[in-house]
Amino acid sequence: MIDKKSDIRDNLMFFSWAVSVIATLGSLYFSEIRQFAPCELCWYQRIIMYPLVLILGIAVVKKDYNASLYSVVFSGLGILASLYHYLIQKIPVFANQVPACGTVPCNGQYINWLGFITIPFLSLTAFMIIFSTSTIVLKRSKEENR
Repeated sequence: MIDKKSDIRDNLMFFSWAVSVIATLGSLYFSEIRQFAPCELCWYQRIIMYPLVLILGIAVVKKDYNASLYSVVFSGLGILASLYHYLIQKIPVFANQVPACGTVPCNGQYINWLGFITIPFLSLTAFMIIFSTSTIVLKRSKEENR
């Protein structure tokens, strides 16, 4: 008989990995193909996202559900960084309080689809998906260990 909890965890881990790969390729597309120079906060988000591709990829292959703990930590930090960046872009109070952010301003918006979808918003969405799925995997793993 197939253990459904294990199957769900496998699928969620793979989905988290796929989201991290898409986010990484998306960031490389914007910088390398569209030639959008990343700001300092964009670099921090990349530094957090790129290792998730390896961590989650190895976890998927080895069926290591404990790696979800690492992805929860990384994606939690990514949520904070991307949310702060998004607030800087969309809320004038935040934008006015930000010191100089390197050669590229952090409140600049290379894209603004539908009036609210910016690059930090895409990053925030990816981090939230990874955080949510990793949290579910951790919870199911704890239930299984009981």
